[in-house]
Amino acid sequence: MSGQTSRYRAPALDKGLDVLELLAEHENGLSQAEIAKALGRSPSELYRMLDTLVRRGYVRRSATADRLMLGLKLFALATTHPPMRRLLQAATEVTTEVAEATLQSCHLTLYRDGALFVAVQADSPGRVGLSVRLGAEVDLLTTGSGLAMLAFQTEARRARMLSARNVGSLPEAAAEAIQVAVALGHVMRPSSQTVGVTDLACPIIGRTGDAVAALSMPFIERLDPPGSPSAPDCLRLLSEAAGRLSVEVPPAVAGEFEHEEASVPS
Repeated sequence: MSGQTSRYRAPALDKGLDVLELLAEHENGLSQAEIAKALGRSPSELYRMLDTLVRRGYVRRSATADRLMLGLKLFALATTHPPMRRLLQAATEVTTEVAEATLQSCHLTLYRDGALFVAVQADSPGRVGLSVRLGAEVDLLTTGSGLAMLAFQTEARRARMLSARNVGSLPEAAAEAIQVAVALGHVMRPSSQTVGVTDLACPIIGRTGDAVAALSMPFIERLDPPGSPSAPDCLRLLSEAAGRLSVEVPPAVAGEFEHEEASVPS
């Protein structure tokens, strides 16, 4: 490390960022002792830091108060940038409309900092439904959202997205799914995570012609009420909604996505 870099270090800030990055990798959270062990520090070193992060909303305690997990504060900050806010406001209205029309849940995912996460989510209006948690990270290779994002990218950008996740090359199953998605313009396939669920996903296209987000639905066949929309019916409505949102993508959002991907080392 150079002398100049050492001179301007902020150890307390480094410690806090280390905690946030660690918790981002553990969806179910960690105990204070586990955090200290993973970071090579003593629990007493981290006590005040963790207390501050909890108080400010960046970290939250589990229901039993024995584990700490990432809060939604960072997510909230990431989505308050004006151009992004415009897209998310439009998506909030659209996902709600789709959920009401299909009796299914609907969500929008965004790719940021090497990860795909749920930025907008609308529950099914029915008594029973399946939904993906707001703020949840979504796998790029095994979900409809991830495959829709990967399918509608240039080869170079797709490679950078995979590299950011430490994936050297596409697994055969994912490569085949992407080929099908490109040909059809959408993803419609059995869920690889939940039995009985069909992943429906459509890309939201920015000004560069690449996907900047994905609009998705974990479709479950409903027997009640009779005549509930079928998977093809839901896919049609989802595709129409994604087209409407593509028109709403501000140039700044597409530009940010392009810049971010270009900054990821190959």
